[in-house]
Amino acid sequence: FFMASKSGTGGGGAGKGDDGTFTKFMSEVKAIEKRDSVLTGAQQIDRLLRPGSKYFNLNPYEVLMIDPDIPPEALRKAYRKLSFLVHPDKNQIDKDRAQDAFDAVHRAYKMLEDEEQLEYCKGVVEEAKGTIEKQVKEKKKLAKKEGRTWIEEDDPDTYNKLFKTLLTKMFADYDIRKKQIEERDQMERKRQREQEDEIAEKTKKEKEWKQEWEGTRNVRVDNWRSFQKGKSKKKAKTKATGPLKPPKLKQEKRPET
Repeated sequence: FFMASKSGTGGGGAGKGDDGTFTKFMSEVKAIEKRDSVLTGAQQIDRLLRPGSKYFNLNPYEVLMIDPDIPPEALRKAYRKLSFLVHPDKNQIDKDRAQDAFDAVHRAYKMLEDEEQLEYCKGVVEEAKGTIEKQVKEKKKLAKKEGRTWIEEDDPDTYNKLFKTLLTKMFADYDIRKKQIEERDQMERKRQREQEDEIAEKTKKEKEWKQEWEGTRNVRVDNWRSFQKGKSKKKAKTKATGPLKPPKLKQEKRPET
């Protein structure tokens, strides 16, 4: 997909230089579209499974090779064409990789077909556009101070490559953040479950202790009564026999001298 740079327009309308830039841009777009349109199924599989595809394929526009502003009918047409090229039945020699490529194409299409997901994608696209325009504006200011009238982003191909790279990076960044939030939420839910289980276990043990305590109540009462009864008998016996008296000491007689 491609975006025309806005850096060549402004002021009182487009001049000859702007017309030339636009003509060059359109010719480049057509050349690239023609090149991509003739990619074979095997080449599309290689493209979709190239190193880094885990993150590249988070950008549905990159996967389907379409412009973010593509109408629904054109989207369906692009999907049918690409899915046909990479379908496992059409690539028997490389069936496993073809299946992975087909799955990537299908996920990208479903993402843009779903209304909620489409709104999310459009939001990422608008954010990327705004970021690019801000960067271009800053670079133009700097170029003007340095006496330059041209920056590399004035070249449509350079501008579009920058946009494409940034858009893909944003999709990857948002996916990473989403997974981090999900992981954090999962850990928090796990912590809450463990805390709830701990409280439940504590409550269960307290209940069991109370039940056991109540269950042995009669035994404790009987033991206490037996203890009290035995204590009373001991007192009564002591009272009947009277206090113990020490034995009388026999007086020792000494012989007379």
